[in-house]
Amino acid sequence: MRTKRVLAIALALTLLSAACSDGEATESTGAPAEVTLVTHDSFLVSDSVFEAFTAETGITVEHVTVGDAGTLVNQAILTKDSPTADVLFGVDNTFLSRALEADIFVPYASAALAGVDPDLVADDRVTPVDFGDVCINYDVAYFSGELGPPTSLDDLADPTYADLTVVQNPATSSPGLAFLLATIDTYGEEGFEAYWQSLVDNGVRAVSGWEEAYYGEFTIGGGGDRPIVVSYASSPPAEVIFAEETPDEAPTAVMTEGCFRQVEYAGILQDSESARLLVDFLLSETFQSDIPLNMFVFPAVTDTPLPPEFVEYTELPSDPASIDPADIEARRDTWLDAWTAIVLP
Repeated sequence: MRTKRVLAIALALTLLSAACSDGEATESTGAPAEVTLVTHDSFLVSDSVFEAFTAETGITVEHVTVGDAGTLVNQAILTKDSPTADVLFGVDNTFLSRALEADIFVPYASAALAGVDPDLVADDRVTPVDFGDVCINYDVAYFSGELGPPTSLDDLADPTYADLTVVQNPATSSPGLAFLLATIDTYGEEGFEAYWQSLVDNGVRAVSGWEEAYYGEFTIGGGGDRPIVVSYASSPPAEVIFAEETPDEAPTAVMTEGCFRQVEYAGILQDSESARLLVDFLLSETFQSDIPLNMFVFPAVTDTPLPPEFVEYTELPSDPASIDPADIEARRDTWLDAWTAIVLP
C-alpha cells in the first residue's frame, strides 16, 4: 500500500535522525517526536493501534478528548489562531460546514484516499475516516407474531404502531438529530413538521439521549416498553457480540428506510509531516480494521475486512438520507425550534 511505503520512509528518516542528533527531528521532515490528536469523548481504539504507529514512524500520539462533536468543533474554532492539537478527529457531516466556514483545517489529500468511497469525500481540508447509519431498530421477538415490524417512516405514524416508538431529542442527541434530518430529507421542508405532529399524535416518546432511549425505554436494551427505537445499523451485531451467551439470531433488526448516514472526518489543525503521517495512518488497514469493534461504525476504506458479526447481522441502507452540510448549518436551529415546538410544547 502507498501508506505503508510512506510510513516506512518516515521510519527510516526518524532512525537516521536519532543516530545523528539524539532523536531530534531531521531538517528533511521537520517532524517532531510527538503529535497531538484531539477527538470527541466517544473515540475508542485498541491500545496496540497507536503503538503500531509509533513503531512505524517513531512518533508518539498524545490523545486528548474534549466532549461531543459540537464541543470539539467549537473549541477548535475558538483556538484557531493557536491550536491546542495537530490533528482533529470526529467532526461529522452535521457540524462540518461550521468547521469549514471557520477555516480551521489545513488542506491535505492523503494518497490513501484512493481506497475511500468517493461519496464520503466532502472537501480537500478533511479526510473521511468512518461512517455510520442512524436507523430505526426494532425488537424482533415483539414483531414475530401477527403484527409485523415497521418498514417505513409512515408506519411509525400508523395507529397500528401507536405508543411503540422512542426517539431522542435532536437538540441534545447526535442520533436524535440524525433521525430528524432523515425525516426532513424524506418529507421536505414543507412536510416534516406535519410528520412529527403525526408521530406525537401516535404516542411517540422523546428522551434526552441514546442511552436513555436504548437502555431505558427500549424493550431489548433496558427492559422498557417501547419495541421501536432510534439507534444504529450496527446495533444488531453489538447485541450479538456483547451477549452473555451468543444467540443464534440477533434480537434486534434494522428498518433500512429512513436512515441517515453520519460521516466522521479528520483534519489537520497545524501542518507538519507528523500530522500528515497521522492522517495517512487513520486510513491504514491497522486503524481502519480496528474501527468496527471499538466504535461500532464502518471504516471509510472500502476493502477493509469486517468482523463476521458485521457481515452477518448488519444490513446497510441502499439509499440513506443525506443533506448538504451547508444546509444543515444554515437551518439547524430553525429545524430544532420547530421540532421542540411540536414534540416538547
